[in-house]
Order: sequence, then C-alpha cells, then structure tokens
Amino acid sequence: MLAIALPVMLSNVSTPLIGVVDTAIVGRIPDPAYIGAVALGALVFTFVFWAFGFLRMGTTGLTAQALGAGDAEELAAGLGRALLIAAVVGVALIALQWPIRELAFALIAGSERVEALARGYFEIRIWAAPATLANYALLGWFIGLGRTDIGLVLQLVLNLANIALDAWLVLGLGLDVRGVALGTLIAEYLAAAVGLFIAVGYMRRHGAQLRLARLLLADRLRRTLAVNRDIMIRSLALILVFVWFMAEGARHGDVTLAANAVLMQFVSMSAYFLDGLAFAAEALVGRAIGERNRTALAAAVRLTSVWAVVVAVLVSLVYLLAGPWLIDALSTDSATRAAARIYLPWAALAPLAGVWAFQLDGIFIGATRSAEMRNAMLVSLLVFLVAWWLLRPWGNHGLWAALYVNYLARTLTLGCYYPALARSG
Repeated sequence: MLAIALPVMLSNVSTPLIGVVDTAIVGRIPDPAYIGAVALGALVFTFVFWAFGFLRMGTTGLTAQALGAGDAEELAAGLGRALLIAAVVGVALIALQWPIRELAFALIAGSERVEALARGYFEIRIWAAPATLANYALLGWFIGLGRTDIGLVLQLVLNLANIALDAWLVLGLGLDVRGVALGTLIAEYLAAAVGLFIAVGYMRRHGAQLRLARLLLADRLRRTLAVNRDIMIRSLALILVFVWFMAEGARHGDVTLAANAVLMQFVSMSAYFLDGLAFAAEALVGRAIGERNRTALAAAVRLTSVWAVVVAVLVSLVYLLAGPWLIDALSTDSATRAAARIYLPWAALAPLAGVWAFQLDGIFIGATRSAEMRNAMLVSLLVFLVAWWLLRPWGNHGLWAALYVNYLARTLTLGCYYPALARSG
C-alpha cells in the first residue's frame, strides 16, 4: 500500500503547487481581478477536461484488473484504447472551442474585467486538450500497474515545468494570465511526450505488445465505453458542484470570488494528499478483483481507509494552524486576505468532511463499478442543489455548508452500494 501511495503523495505535493503558484504569481498584481480571472479560466477547464477524467479513472481500474488476471496483451490494449479516445476527444475540443467558450462564460458570471481576462486564458489553454487527455490516460495506466513511481516522474515533469514556465512568462515577460495559460500548454505536451516514451519502453520489456486486433475487440470496446460513459456522467455531476460553488461565489463580488479561489487551493491540496490513499485503493482493489480474491479486497479497503483518515486529520490541523499565513502568501490584496480569513474554517475542515467520499471513489473505481458511482453522484448533486437553495440566506457561509452536505451525500450513497461490492469481490 505504501509503495503505491507514497509516490502519489509525493507527486501530488507538486500538483496543487500549480494552482498555488498561479494564484501567488498573479496575486503579486494588486488587483483581485487577476486572481479571479485565473480562477474562472481554470474552472472552465476543470469542467471541460475533468469531464473526461474517466480516461484516468477508467484506465486505472481496467488496467489493475488485467494485471491481476495476468493478461499482458490487454494491458497494452487498454492503454491503446485510452490514448485513441484522448486523441479523438482532444481534437474535437479544439474544433469546438468557440461554442465551448461561449457556453462556459454564459454559465459562469464574473465582472466584465474578470471575464475578459479569463477569455484570453481560455483561448490559449484549449490547445493543450490532446496532451492533457493523453496524460490522464498515461497516469491511469501506470497507477493501474502499481507503478506510481513512474506516475511520480510524469507528474513532476508536468508540474515543475508548469511552475517554472508560468513564473518566467508572467513575472519575466509580463504576459499576465496569458502567460499562465501558455506555460500550462507547453508543460502538458512535454509530459505527454515523456510518458509515451516510458510506456513504450515498459511494454517492450514486459512483452506487452499493442495489437490493433486486440485493441478493437468489440466486447472490450463495449466494456471500456460503458465504464467510461458512466464515469463521465459522474464526473460532470461532480464538476457541476464546484462550478456552481465558484459561480455563486462570483455573484457575491470580486473580493468573495478571490477569497473562495484562495481557499479552494486549500481544498485542492488536501484532495491531492487524500488521493494518494484513494489511488492505492484503486490499484489494490482492482488487482484483487482481477484475482477474484475477496480477502485481499477487504484488506485493501481497510488499510487504505485507516491511513486516509490519519492523513485527513493531519492536513486539517496544518490548515487550522497555518491557514492565515498561507492566505497571506497567496494574495497581497488586503480585502481578499480579510475575506479569506472569515471563511478559513470551512476550507480547513474540508479534508475531514470529504475523506470517506474520496476513499469510496477509489474503491469503486478499482472495482470498475461505474454505474453505482454515476447513480450516487447524481443523487448527491441533487442534494447539494437543495442544500444550496435552503442555505442561501447565510450567503457565502451557506455556500460552503452546502459543499459539506455534498461530501456527506457522496459518502452515504456510495456507502449504501458498498456491501454488494464487498460480497461480489
């Protein structure tokens, strides 16, 4: 478990730094509109790209099960199918960028200045689509193999290149939010090239040849598409929760939007730490399912979950103690700092509220129980919207409370499905 989880945690230390550094870099400009623009621009791509997060999650589960079953050809074919989908979808996103952009900014309301800056961000970063989706597939494949050490290398290439490029393009060349977008674009293609090189070498060393006939097997394609379809619907519902959260924050003004953007970096960082245990659950549960080993399944669930709770407690303690200092490091605007301090407890305790939702996601991804994930998330989305409606009189505090309700709903709905998964494992 530690061999899988620790490299993920190490790589994820750099992943949230992208958002942190982006926020800190534009936060050097004493105008909250720049932080808001990066937050809205990144939010659009959260919706656009994370909608296809099935390329990571579905690939992990299917790969882990093929590994457990000892099917080397399916290991290679699984990656081939994921990369094929990534290429087709990535090109389609570029071709459809105008309607995507207009729809996105029609749904997400910000001030005129914030939206103008965010549009410039979008028009550059959309060209990273094929590489971004290919990186999802590659990361999912390596996690499914239990080779999170390779995933660590890829994430470090992506994240450190992104940080360095953003700093140079924004602070050195003065490209403001356009520099943030361009730095991300270049880093995505660099990481994809490195990942493909490593994957081809791995296949050669382990005799996992990529055969077109196996890649296009009808029954395997149907299973891949079914798993990915359900995870995509689930991902869209989850993303809508965060899109709604940021959009409602924007309606409270640029300062509240900027404060929420700063605090969401805390939430993102905690999620990336918890993902280390969730990814371990994906790989170990998938392998146990492939081996048809119910004892190994129960052990994987128990061990990863205990450690996930420990990590959640530690992260929340760090945020409670160091939160004010972190807020000051992310923004120089006094109004943004003051607003972020008011809502800090919500962000600090988010790891404790969400840990079980993360763990259950990892368990169900590893088992490729995507239909249950889809159904649970749709119910949780409805619960979130009802909670938001009822809590509107409490303003931004009510908005954060509705996010907590969503964590609880995700935990309870997936928890209802878990006994059937454990029995069938």
